[in-house]
Amino acid sequence: MSNSTYTLGTRAVNRLGYGTMQLAGPGVFGPPKDRDAALAVLRAAVGAGVNHIDTSDFYGPHVTNQLIREALHPYADDLVIVTKVGALRGADASWNPAFSREQLIQAVHDNLRNLGLDVLEVVNFRAMFDVHGPAEGSIEAPLTVLAELQAQGLIRHIGLSNVTAAQVAEGRRICRIACVQNLYNLVHRADDALIDDLARDGTAYVPFFPLGGFSPLQSSALSNVATRLGATPMQVALAWLLRRSPNILLIPGTSSVAHLRENLAAAELQLTDEVMAELDAIAG
Repeated sequence: MSNSTYTLGTRAVNRLGYGTMQLAGPGVFGPPKDRDAALAVLRAAVGAGVNHIDTSDFYGPHVTNQLIREALHPYADDLVIVTKVGALRGADASWNPAFSREQLIQAVHDNLRNLGLDVLEVVNFRAMFDVHGPAEGSIEAPLTVLAELQAQGLIRHIGLSNVTAAQVAEGRRICRIACVQNLYNLVHRADDALIDDLARDGTAYVPFFPLGGFSPLQSSALSNVATRLGATPMQVALAWLLRRSPNILLIPGTSSVAHLRENLAAAELQLTDEVMAELDAIAG
């Protein structure tokens, strides 16, 4: 997999990584429908050169971290596993805020135990003022707890997820922010200015749902470009993100080895300026 790299925390990672969310059961809840297939995808990703895996102990819950450990432990020296805290799953599969000191400490220890690690390379705090997207609210108290755990040596780097530009600025006053992980794709362009700001500071930006997530993007313009290039819409969407800014790191998820290989092949797809302009117009 030929791929450029970017710094995440203090580690250089390939810009095309892998997100584990789809390895859990339906609605990111419960076990995978095919455990062996899930393990195979993780091993195939690392075998293909992926060295940035995104996960969370609230996927499942606990499911994806336990799969990662079973598939990949002991971990390769260059593998960077990034996790998230700040949410808990209800028995009904609901997503609930988990911001308290006790909940955050518990979450970090759960991640350490389930991943089989002594220290977490990157922990993203997911703001949950609104389950569906970024919403204003102070993140000082939870980030202060994570900074204490960092000082104790349990976390190397801290990132933010589902946040506003104001929360990024607030976070930077508390600790160094290694990355920002938000919804962003061809059509959802609210973070354009934030991405450029982070790029100037050398901070990684990790977009999730590159094709719209739970309500996939249906775009005839995207499909037409993909057909013309002999690629899939997902490959074009990923290639657009790689070209959009050098600080963008991708974590497309899949539960299929075939789709994994398709996604990773997006690193080889070269988009001309004309194609970029055509794709940019979709957001208009």
